[in-house]
Amino acid sequence: MVEIFKALVVEPDLEWAFIDGSYAKAHQHSAGAASSEDEAIGKSRAGTTSKIHLAVDAHGLPVEFEITGGKSMTDGGTELIARLPWVETIIADKGYDST
Repeated sequence: MVEIFKALVVEPDLEWAFIDGSYAKAHQHSAGAASSEDEAIGKSRAGTTSKIHLAVDAHGLPVEFEITGGKSMTDGGTELIARLPWVETIIADKGYDST
């Protein structure tokens, strides 16, 4: 799936990148089956959730994403920013603050 996403990103305008995240609620039985892969589902006050971190270019077109468990505000944000070294300016909300 990541390969398909990467193939669709064509000539992004990387003068600016905007990053934000959104939670997606997972059904209570969606996690826990025997699997060796990380399912990116975590426990939070809202129950079982995943968080989608998305970076878009200056035109609002997606260029990179990360899906993590919904347990923490910044899980996945640092990895996402690290994959954007060619961007001149990154704008993100305070959940991605480095302090």
